Amino acid sequence: MSAEFPVARPRRLRRTAPLRRMVAGTRLHPAELILPMFVKEGIAEPAPVGSMPGVVQHTRESLRKAAHEAAGAGVGGVILFGIPAVKDGRGSGADDPEGIVQLALADLKSEVGDDLVIMADTCLDEYTDHGHCGILTEAGEVDNDLTLERYAAAAVAQARAGAQVIAPSGMMDGQVGAIRAALDADGHAEIPILGYSVKYASAFYGPFREAAECAPQFGDRSAYQQDPAGPIGEAMREIRLDLAEGADAVMVKPALAYLDVIHQVRELVDVPVAAYQVSGEYAMVEAAAANGWIDRDRVIMESLIAIRRAGADLILTYWATEVARRLA
Repeated sequence: MSAEFPVARPRRLRRTAPLRRMVAGTRLHPAELILPMFVKEGIAEPAPVGSMPGVVQHTRESLRKAAHEAAGAGVGGVILFGIPAVKDGRGSGADDPEGIVQLALADLKSEVGDDLVIMADTCLDEYTDHGHCGILTEAGEVDNDLTLERYAAAAVAQARAGAQVIAPSGMMDGQVGAIRAALDADGHAEIPILGYSVKYASAFYGPFREAAECAPQFGDRSAYQQDPAGPIGEAMREIRLDLAEGADAVMVKPALAYLDVIHQVRELVDVPVAAYQVSGEYAMVEAAAANGWIDRDRVIMESLIAIRRAGADLILTYWATEVARRLA
């Protein structure tokens, strides 16, 4: 030990909770959290999602109540997923002015649109009878360019209904550009696009597919979502393409299994980076906590801190309202 330089003791700054709080290098804020919500046509009461304890398919009335609660807690935004009563091969409900998401968007815009950001997921899987994210060819493959036309129509319908951010999630080539052109042509140049730019064909989506009733009726989505083992350069290319087409922010989905990707995206871009803490991440924590295997509250906060530390500016999480209240 040098007489001139005493031994450093990092533990000194970890001794008490106030000290740890004061020097924390990573912080969460309620405004950074986005609450995903499901709204279903034709139900009289909220319907619990079995694989996601605490999450429901909302009625329009219960959706409004949940949105008010989120706004009151300081949550930054909500993102809507719709489940229509009738589905078909082209996903007609996605751009129907009287479709469930358009009606719900109008509800929320009028009631809480000044208090939080109303976002719309723009895809077709919730609306198609086959469960895929686009229009199918006779061979059963997704037709990229025909699907872009449907995405553009859906985005315009959502913007007209009151969506304040459009979030295309289908991973079609050119989707951001097609939506940007359609929004601009319809007088919605002010509406930003949050691109699901890096979305993996993940096994963590299972509970979501129950909640949104959108499991593929055949095959899977590996041909259009990214391979979890794919090269990191592919993710960076997707990011660059979306930004070149007019994306205002980008997203990585899922979150915890792809913290390295979130970090590299954050290093690459100078726009907001979002990360989606997906249904499987949520369900695993809730199931383990229900069995007494983990400390639920600590694990929730630790997982969110990890996503934030990796570089996410915004986090989509089903715990948004609960965590926002805790942070208040």
